Amino acid sequence: MRIKFLLIALLVSVIGFSQSVNDYKAVIIPLKYEFIKTDNQYRLATSTKSNLVKAGFKAFYVNEEIPAEFSDRCQLLYIDVKKENGFLVTKLFVQLKDCYGKIIYTSEIGKSKEKDYEIAYREALDQAFVSVNALHYKYSGNAVVTSTAKVSNAAASLPVVSAAVVAAPVADVSDPNLLYAQPTENGYQLIDKTPKVVMKLLKTSRADSFIAIKDGIQGTLNAKDNQWFFEYYQNDKMVSEKISVKF
Repeated sequence: MRIKFLLIALLVSVIGFSQSVNDYKAVIIPLKYEFIKTDNQYRLATSTKSNLVKAGFKAFYVNEEIPAEFSDRCQLLYIDVKKENGFLVTKLFVQLKDCYGKIIYTSEIGKSKEKDYEIAYREALDQAFVSVNALHYKYSGNAVVTSTAKVSNAAASLPVVSAAVVAAPVADVSDPNLLYAQPTENGYQLIDKTPKVVMKLLKTSRADSFIAIKDGIQGTLNAKDNQWFFEYYQNDKMVSEKISVKF
């Protein structure tokens, strides 16, 4: 199973495909970017959503309950704001990624010479969004073709099991370590708020158990006592880590 998974991952990484931002229904916004310390610091998440809405996108924070029509996470884009080093100048740019982390679009760099961080970040972000606005986004209604669809021969050799997660533990949305599940061809990937892929899940014949891969360690993710646990062996001893997941 692990060899098959690695084979698919390799094929995905080398097969290219092209999508337009117009092929995606909405954008998911993290509450925190890597260059800030707390959720929505300097109101960056708020500014990001405001700019996305002005540009014509439907936008949701990563911890929001979203309508059922947006339940397919691979039909959505995931925004990231990056900071470039600059002497006495704040430089920000925007990246829009698909559910596999592939960059679909990168904006122009926005700049500000303001000394106040909140003002500088807002000005630089607004300037970066000038190029996003120039895209004239309008949802095309076209289905997003993911790269895993192009490796169906490899995927077909994996067991076919139910995709549903039944009687799943209830996620604590206030947990700062909460991970969010994004559907993939053969299971899910779990992302944090940044968003960064933390764990890969592969379906098994049980809806309450997955083959799990985290930081190169393979184990299982199992539902027990209304909680999820990542279990694996280390030095011949069973290790069980509680994982908070929102499916």
